[in-house]
Amino acid sequence: MCMRLRRIVRIIVIVQTVLFLTHFLLYQTFTFCWTATSASAFWLKLVLGVLSISFVSATLLAHRYNNPLLRAFYRAAAVWLGLLTFLAVAAVASWLSLGIASLAGLHINFHRIVDWLFGAAAVLGVAGVINASWTRITRATIRLANLPAAWRGRKAALISDLHLGHVRNGNFMRRLVAKILDEGPDAIFIAGDLYDGTAIDAHSAAAPLRKLTAPHGVYFVAGNHEQFGDDSKYLQAVKDAGVRVLNSEKVEADGLQIVGVPYRNAHGEHLASALKNLGLDRDRASVLLVHAPDHPEIAEAAGVSLQLSGHTHLGQFIPWSWFARRIYRQFVYGLSRIGKMQVFTSSGAGTWGPPLRLGSNPEIVMLQFE
Repeated sequence: MCMRLRRIVRIIVIVQTVLFLTHFLLYQTFTFCWTATSASAFWLKLVLGVLSISFVSATLLAHRYNNPLLRAFYRAAAVWLGLLTFLAVAAVASWLSLGIASLAGLHINFHRIVDWLFGAAAVLGVAGVINASWTRITRATIRLANLPAAWRGRKAALISDLHLGHVRNGNFMRRLVAKILDEGPDAIFIAGDLYDGTAIDAHSAAAPLRKLTAPHGVYFVAGNHEQFGDDSKYLQAVKDAGVRVLNSEKVEADGLQIVGVPYRNAHGEHLASALKNLGLDRDRASVLLVHAPDHPEIAEAAGVSLQLSGHTHLGQFIPWSWFARRIYRQFVYGLSRIGKMQVFTSSGAGTWGPPLRLGSNPEIVMLQFE
Protein backbone atom coordinates (compact mmCIF):
# COMPACT_ATOMS: atom_id res chain seq x y z
CA MET A 1 0.00 0.00 0.00
CA CYS A 2 2.85 2.39 0.94
CA MET A 3 4.67 1.62 -2.32
CA ARG A 4 1.50 2.27 -4.32
CA LEU A 5 0.96 5.57 -2.47
CA ARG A 6 4.55 6.65 -3.12
CA ARG A 7 4.15 5.82 -6.80
CA ILE A 8 0.95 7.88 -7.02
CA VAL A 9 2.60 10.83 -5.26
CA ARG A 10 5.60 10.60 -7.60
CA ILE A 11 3.32 10.67 -10.66
CA ILE A 12 1.39 13.66 -9.29
CA VAL A 13 4.62 15.57 -8.63
CA ILE A 14 5.93 14.85 -12.15
CA VAL A 15 2.66 15.82 -13.85
CA GLN A 16 2.28 18.99 -11.79
CA THR A 17 5.89 20.01 -12.48
CA VAL A 18 5.35 19.60 -16.22
CA LEU A 19 2.17 21.68 -15.99
CA PHE A 20 3.96 24.44 -14.05
CA LEU A 21 6.72 24.59 -16.67
CA THR A 22 4.24 24.61 -19.55
CA HIS A 23 2.27 27.49 -18.07
CA PHE A 24 5.55 29.34 -17.39
CA LEU A 25 6.35 28.94 -21.10
CA LEU A 26 3.01 30.55 -21.98
CA TYR A 27 3.68 33.39 -19.55
CA GLN A 28 7.10 34.10 -21.05
CA THR A 29 5.66 34.03 -24.57
CA PHE A 30 2.82 36.40 -23.70
CA THR A 31 4.99 38.92 -21.83
CA PHE A 32 7.74 38.88 -24.48
CA CYS A 33 5.22 39.38 -27.27
CA TRP A 34 2.96 41.97 -25.69
CA THR A 35 4.08 44.83 -23.46
CA ALA A 36 2.46 44.24 -20.07
CA THR A 37 2.03 46.63 -17.17
CA SER A 38 2.90 45.39 -13.71
CA ALA A 39 -0.81 45.02 -12.93
CA SER A 40 -1.60 43.02 -16.08
CA ALA A 41 1.49 40.86 -15.55
CA PHE A 42 0.30 40.11 -12.01
CA TRP A 43 -3.16 39.06 -13.19
CA LEU A 44 -1.66 36.97 -15.99
CA LYS A 45 0.55 35.18 -13.43
CA LEU A 46 -2.44 34.61 -11.18
CA VAL A 47 -4.68 33.22 -13.93
CA LEU A 48 -1.99 30.94 -15.36
CA GLY A 49 -1.02 29.85 -11.86
CA VAL A 50 -4.59 28.79 -11.07
CA LEU A 51 -4.93 27.06 -14.43
CA SER A 52 -1.65 25.21 -13.87
CA ILE A 53 -3.05 23.40 -10.80
CA SER A 54 -6.63 23.04 -12.08
CA PHE A 55 -6.44 19.59 -13.67
CA VAL A 56 -4.48 17.85 -10.93
CA SER A 57 -6.77 19.40 -8.30
CA ALA A 58 -9.90 18.44 -10.23
CA THR A 59 -8.65 14.89 -10.74
CA LEU A 60 -7.84 14.36 -7.06
CA LEU A 61 -11.25 15.71 -6.03
CA ALA A 62 -13.03 13.67 -8.74
CA HIS A 63 -11.76 10.42 -7.25
CA ARG A 64 -13.49 11.23 -3.96
CA TYR A 65 -16.52 13.37 -4.73
CA ASN A 66 -19.31 13.57 -7.29
CA ASN A 67 -21.55 16.62 -7.51
CA PRO A 68 -22.64 19.06 -10.29
CA LEU A 69 -20.18 21.78 -9.28
CA LEU A 70 -17.21 19.41 -9.25
CA ARG A 71 -18.25 17.86 -12.57
CA ALA A 72 -18.34 21.33 -14.15
CA PHE A 73 -14.92 22.14 -12.65
CA TYR A 74 -13.46 18.85 -13.90
CA ARG A 75 -14.82 19.36 -17.43
CA ALA A 76 -13.43 22.90 -17.61
CA ALA A 77 -10.02 21.78 -16.31
CA ALA A 78 -9.97 18.84 -18.75
CA VAL A 79 -10.83 21.07 -21.74
CA TRP A 80 -8.11 23.53 -20.69
CA LEU A 81 -5.59 20.68 -20.48
CA GLY A 82 -6.36 19.80 -24.11
CA LEU A 83 -6.13 23.43 -25.26
CA LEU A 84 -2.87 23.76 -23.32
CA THR A 85 -1.28 21.07 -25.49
CA PHE A 86 -1.98 23.03 -28.67
CA LEU A 87 -0.97 26.36 -27.08
CA ALA A 88 2.30 24.86 -25.83
CA VAL A 89 3.12 23.56 -29.32
CA ALA A 90 2.29 27.03 -30.70
CA ALA A 91 4.59 28.67 -28.12
CA VAL A 92 7.48 26.32 -28.90
CA ALA A 93 6.97 26.87 -32.64
CA SER A 94 7.00 30.64 -32.09
CA TRP A 95 10.31 30.58 -30.20
CA LEU A 96 11.85 28.21 -32.73
CA SER A 97 10.84 30.58 -35.54
CA LEU A 98 12.43 33.50 -33.72
CA GLY A 99 15.61 31.53 -33.01
CA ILE A 100 16.02 30.30 -36.58
CA ALA A 101 15.34 33.78 -37.98
CA SER A 102 17.90 35.32 -35.61
CA LEU A 103 20.57 32.78 -36.61
CA ALA A 104 19.82 33.47 -40.28
CA GLY A 105 20.03 37.23 -39.74
CA LEU A 106 16.37 37.72 -40.69
CA HIS A 107 13.87 40.05 -39.10
CA ILE A 108 10.45 38.57 -38.34
CA ASN A 109 7.37 39.97 -36.65
CA PHE A 110 7.28 37.76 -33.53
CA HIS A 111 4.04 39.37 -32.40
CA ARG A 112 2.27 38.38 -35.61
CA ILE A 113 3.67 34.83 -35.56
CA VAL A 114 2.37 34.34 -32.02
CA ASP A 115 -1.03 35.75 -33.02
CA TRP A 116 -1.33 33.33 -35.94
CA LEU A 117 -0.06 30.25 -34.15
CA PHE A 118 -2.06 30.81 -30.97
CA GLY A 119 -5.17 31.55 -33.03
CA ALA A 120 -4.69 28.29 -34.93
CA ALA A 121 -4.16 26.43 -31.64
CA ALA A 122 -7.44 27.79 -30.26
CA VAL A 123 -9.34 26.82 -33.41
CA LEU A 124 -7.88 23.30 -33.35
CA GLY A 125 -8.80 22.94 -29.69
CA VAL A 126 -12.43 23.91 -30.30
CA ALA A 127 -12.58 21.59 -33.31
CA GLY A 128 -11.23 18.78 -31.14
CA VAL A 129 -13.95 19.31 -28.51
CA ILE A 130 -16.66 19.23 -31.18
CA ASN A 131 -15.19 16.16 -32.87
CA ALA A 132 -15.02 14.26 -29.56
CA SER A 133 -18.79 14.56 -29.14
CA TRP A 134 -19.61 13.08 -32.58
CA THR A 135 -19.67 9.27 -32.39
CA ARG A 136 -19.29 7.51 -35.76
CA ILE A 137 -20.11 4.00 -36.95
CA THR A 138 -16.99 2.25 -38.26
CA ARG A 139 -17.55 -0.88 -40.37
CA ALA A 140 -15.13 -3.74 -40.97
CA THR A 141 -15.38 -7.16 -42.60
CA ILE A 142 -13.73 -9.98 -40.66
CA ARG A 143 -12.89 -13.18 -42.54
CA LEU A 144 -12.07 -16.05 -40.20
CA ALA A 145 -10.96 -19.57 -41.03
CA ASN A 146 -13.19 -22.31 -39.57
CA LEU A 147 -15.96 -19.80 -38.85
CA PRO A 148 -19.15 -21.70 -37.91
CA ALA A 149 -21.64 -21.66 -40.78
CA ALA A 150 -24.21 -20.04 -38.51
CA TRP A 151 -21.97 -16.99 -38.06
CA ARG A 152 -21.44 -16.25 -41.74
CA GLY A 153 -22.97 -12.87 -42.46
CA ARG A 154 -23.65 -12.08 -38.82
CA LYS A 155 -22.68 -8.77 -37.21
CA ALA A 156 -21.09 -7.91 -33.89
CA ALA A 157 -20.71 -4.49 -32.26
CA LEU A 158 -17.47 -3.52 -30.51
CA ILE A 159 -17.28 -0.58 -28.12
CA SER A 160 -14.55 0.39 -25.66
CA ASP A 161 -13.23 3.24 -23.55
CA LEU A 162 -16.47 5.04 -22.77
CA HIS A 163 -14.91 6.41 -19.57
CA LEU A 164 -18.17 7.15 -17.81
CA GLY A 165 -17.45 9.61 -15.04
CA HIS A 166 -17.34 13.36 -14.58
CA VAL A 167 -17.30 14.21 -18.30
CA ARG A 168 -19.59 11.52 -19.74
CA ASN A 169 -22.38 9.79 -17.89
CA GLY A 170 -25.69 7.96 -18.30
CA ASN A 171 -27.02 10.30 -21.01
CA PHE A 172 -24.00 9.54 -23.18
CA MET A 173 -24.49 5.82 -22.51
CA ARG A 174 -28.17 6.00 -23.51
CA ARG A 175 -27.34 7.65 -26.85
CA LEU A 176 -24.68 5.03 -27.53
CA VAL A 177 -27.05 2.15 -26.70
CA ALA A 178 -29.67 3.56 -29.10
CA LYS A 179 -27.11 3.76 -31.93
CA ILE A 180 -25.96 0.19 -31.35
CA LEU A 181 -29.48 -1.21 -31.26
CA ASP A 182 -30.30 0.56 -34.55
CA GLU A 183 -27.57 -1.59 -36.14
CA GLY A 184 -29.16 -4.85 -34.92
CA PRO A 185 -25.94 -6.71 -33.99
CA ASP A 186 -25.98 -10.46 -33.27
CA ALA A 187 -23.45 -10.01 -30.43
CA ILE A 188 -21.99 -7.05 -28.56
CA PHE A 189 -18.48 -6.78 -27.12
CA ILE A 190 -17.43 -4.14 -24.55
CA ALA A 191 -13.63 -4.09 -24.35
CA GLY A 192 -13.05 -2.37 -21.02
CA ASP A 193 -12.79 1.13 -19.53
CA LEU A 194 -16.55 1.47 -19.41
CA TYR A 195 -15.86 3.63 -16.34
CA ASP A 196 -13.28 6.35 -15.83
CA GLY A 197 -12.34 5.29 -12.31
CA THR A 198 -13.58 8.52 -10.70
CA ALA A 199 -16.26 8.74 -8.01
CA ILE A 200 -19.54 7.76 -9.66
CA ASP A 201 -22.78 5.92 -8.99
CA ALA A 202 -21.70 2.80 -10.90
CA HIS A 203 -25.19 1.23 -11.01
CA SER A 204 -26.86 4.41 -12.26
CA ALA A 205 -24.23 4.88 -14.99
CA ALA A 206 -24.60 1.25 -16.12
CA ALA A 207 -28.42 1.27 -16.07
CA PRO A 208 -28.79 2.01 -19.83
CA LEU A 209 -26.99 -1.30 -20.50
CA ARG A 210 -30.21 -3.09 -19.47
CA LYS A 211 -31.62 -2.20 -22.90
CA LEU A 212 -28.48 -3.41 -24.70
CA THR A 213 -29.45 -6.87 -25.93
CA ALA A 214 -28.29 -9.16 -28.74
CA PRO A 215 -29.35 -12.68 -29.80
CA HIS A 216 -25.95 -14.17 -28.96
CA GLY A 217 -25.04 -12.12 -25.93
CA VAL A 218 -23.43 -8.96 -24.60
CA TYR A 219 -19.92 -9.44 -23.18
CA PHE A 220 -17.61 -7.26 -21.08
CA VAL A 221 -14.01 -7.41 -19.85
CA ALA A 222 -12.48 -5.04 -17.33
CA GLY A 223 -9.95 -2.44 -18.44
CA ASN A 224 -7.24 -0.69 -16.47
CA HIS A 225 -9.58 2.08 -15.30
CA GLU A 226 -11.91 -0.42 -13.68
CA GLN A 227 -8.95 -2.08 -12.03
CA PHE A 228 -7.02 0.86 -10.58
CA GLY A 229 -8.28 -0.44 -7.23
CA ASP A 230 -11.14 -2.67 -6.14
CA ASP A 231 -13.16 -3.38 -9.31
CA SER A 232 -16.05 -5.15 -7.56
CA LYS A 233 -18.49 -2.24 -7.63
CA TYR A 234 -17.97 -1.75 -11.37
CA LEU A 235 -18.22 -5.44 -12.25
CA GLN A 236 -21.31 -5.91 -10.08
CA ALA A 237 -23.02 -2.94 -11.72
CA VAL A 238 -22.32 -4.38 -15.18
CA LYS A 239 -23.58 -7.82 -14.12
CA ASP A 240 -26.74 -6.31 -12.61
CA ALA A 241 -27.40 -4.62 -15.96
CA GLY A 242 -27.56 -8.06 -17.60
CA VAL A 243 -24.15 -8.04 -19.29
CA ARG A 244 -21.94 -11.14 -19.15
CA VAL A 245 -18.66 -10.24 -17.44
CA LEU A 246 -15.83 -12.48 -18.66
CA ASN A 247 -13.15 -13.02 -16.04
CA SER A 248 -10.61 -15.26 -17.81
CA GLU A 249 -13.51 -17.34 -19.15
CA LYS A 250 -14.61 -19.00 -22.37
CA VAL A 251 -18.21 -19.24 -23.55
CA GLU A 252 -19.77 -20.86 -26.62
CA ALA A 253 -22.11 -18.84 -28.81
CA ASP A 254 -23.59 -20.97 -31.59
CA GLY A 255 -20.25 -22.67 -32.23
CA LEU A 256 -18.08 -19.55 -31.88
CA GLN A 257 -15.60 -19.55 -28.97
CA ILE A 258 -15.72 -16.23 -27.10
CA VAL A 259 -12.97 -15.60 -24.55
CA GLY A 260 -12.50 -12.67 -22.19
CA VAL A 261 -9.41 -11.85 -20.12
CA PRO A 262 -9.46 -8.76 -17.83
CA TYR A 263 -6.64 -6.23 -17.88
CA ARG A 264 -4.90 -7.49 -14.71
CA ASN A 265 -4.52 -10.98 -16.20
CA ALA A 266 -3.61 -9.88 -19.72
CA HIS A 267 0.15 -9.48 -19.34
CA GLY A 268 2.96 -11.87 -20.20
CA GLU A 269 2.78 -15.24 -18.47
CA HIS A 270 -0.56 -14.37 -16.87
CA LEU A 271 -2.19 -14.10 -20.30
CA ALA A 272 -0.46 -17.22 -21.63
CA SER A 273 -1.54 -19.20 -18.58
CA ALA A 274 -5.12 -17.92 -18.73
CA LEU A 275 -5.51 -18.87 -22.40
CA LYS A 276 -3.88 -22.26 -21.89
CA ASN A 277 -6.22 -23.13 -19.01
CA LEU A 278 -9.30 -22.29 -21.06
CA GLY A 279 -8.68 -25.13 -23.51
CA LEU A 280 -9.20 -23.30 -26.79
CA ASP A 281 -10.00 -25.52 -29.76
CA ARG A 282 -7.54 -24.41 -32.47
CA ASP A 283 -9.66 -26.05 -35.15
CA ARG A 284 -12.58 -23.70 -34.48
CA ALA A 285 -12.81 -19.92 -34.77
CA SER A 286 -12.40 -17.93 -31.56
CA VAL A 287 -12.73 -14.30 -30.45
CA LEU A 288 -10.58 -12.93 -27.61
CA LEU A 289 -11.85 -9.84 -25.81
CA VAL A 290 -8.98 -8.08 -24.02
CA HIS A 291 -8.71 -4.39 -23.20
CA ALA A 292 -5.25 -3.49 -24.51
CA PRO A 293 -3.39 -4.79 -27.60
CA ASP A 294 -0.24 -5.22 -25.52
CA HIS A 295 0.67 -8.86 -26.25
CA PRO A 296 -1.00 -10.05 -29.46
CA GLU A 297 1.84 -12.51 -30.05
CA ILE A 298 0.78 -14.46 -26.94
CA ALA A 299 -2.82 -14.71 -28.10
CA GLU A 300 -1.68 -15.78 -31.59
CA ALA A 301 0.52 -18.50 -30.12
CA ALA A 302 -2.47 -19.78 -28.13
CA GLY A 303 -4.48 -20.24 -31.35
CA VAL A 304 -6.85 -17.28 -31.08
CA SER A 305 -8.47 -16.29 -34.40
CA LEU A 306 -9.48 -12.69 -33.65
CA GLN A 307 -8.49 -10.33 -30.83
CA LEU A 308 -10.71 -7.32 -30.04
CA SER A 309 -9.21 -4.46 -28.02
CA GLY A 310 -9.34 -0.76 -27.28
CA HIS A 311 -7.22 1.24 -24.80
CA THR A 312 -5.04 3.23 -27.23
CA HIS A 313 -7.65 5.92 -28.08
CA LEU A 314 -5.41 6.36 -31.15
CA GLY A 315 -3.76 8.99 -28.94
CA GLN A 316 -6.96 11.11 -29.02
CA PHE A 317 -5.21 14.10 -30.60
CA ILE A 318 -1.92 15.29 -32.05
CA PRO A 319 0.85 15.13 -30.82
CA TRP A 320 -0.16 12.27 -28.48
CA SER A 321 -1.35 10.21 -31.44
CA TRP A 322 2.27 10.09 -32.67
CA PHE A 323 3.38 8.58 -29.36
CA ALA A 324 0.52 6.05 -29.45
CA ARG A 325 1.56 4.92 -32.93
CA ARG A 326 5.16 4.55 -31.80
CA ILE A 327 4.15 2.41 -28.80
CA TYR A 328 1.54 0.16 -30.42
CA ARG A 329 2.81 0.21 -34.01
CA GLN A 330 0.40 -1.55 -36.41
CA PHE A 331 -1.90 -2.51 -33.52
CA VAL A 332 -2.65 1.09 -32.52
CA TYR A 333 -5.88 1.17 -34.49
CA GLY A 334 -8.03 -0.77 -36.92
CA LEU A 335 -7.64 -4.23 -38.42
CA SER A 336 -4.18 -5.80 -38.50
CA ARG A 337 -2.68 -9.25 -38.51
CA ILE A 338 0.01 -11.15 -36.62
CA GLY A 339 0.71 -14.66 -37.88
CA LYS A 340 -2.64 -16.43 -38.28
CA MET A 341 -4.50 -14.08 -35.93
CA GLN A 342 -6.29 -10.84 -36.75
CA VAL A 343 -6.48 -7.92 -34.31
CA PHE A 344 -9.02 -5.13 -34.33
CA THR A 345 -8.24 -2.19 -32.05
CA SER A 346 -10.94 0.44 -31.58
CA SER A 347 -10.15 4.09 -30.92
CA GLY A 348 -12.92 4.03 -28.30
CA ALA A 349 -16.20 5.86 -27.89
CA GLY A 350 -15.24 8.29 -25.12
CA THR A 351 -12.19 10.21 -23.98
CA TRP A 352 -9.83 10.25 -21.02
CA GLY A 353 -8.55 13.52 -19.61
CA PRO A 354 -9.11 16.23 -22.23
CA PRO A 355 -12.47 15.64 -23.99
CA LEU A 356 -10.81 16.33 -27.34
CA ARG A 357 -10.20 14.28 -30.45
CA LEU A 358 -8.25 15.44 -33.45
CA GLY A 359 -6.80 12.85 -35.81
CA SER A 360 -8.98 10.18 -34.17
CA ASN A 361 -12.73 9.72 -33.98
CA PRO A 362 -15.00 8.31 -31.26
CA GLU A 363 -16.60 5.21 -32.70
CA ILE A 364 -18.86 2.19 -32.50
CA VAL A 365 -17.32 -0.63 -34.55
CA MET A 366 -19.61 -2.94 -36.50
CA LEU A 367 -17.89 -6.19 -37.50
CA GLN A 368 -19.33 -8.30 -40.33
CA PHE A 369 -18.21 -11.94 -40.14
CA GLU A 370 -17.42 -13.80 -43.33
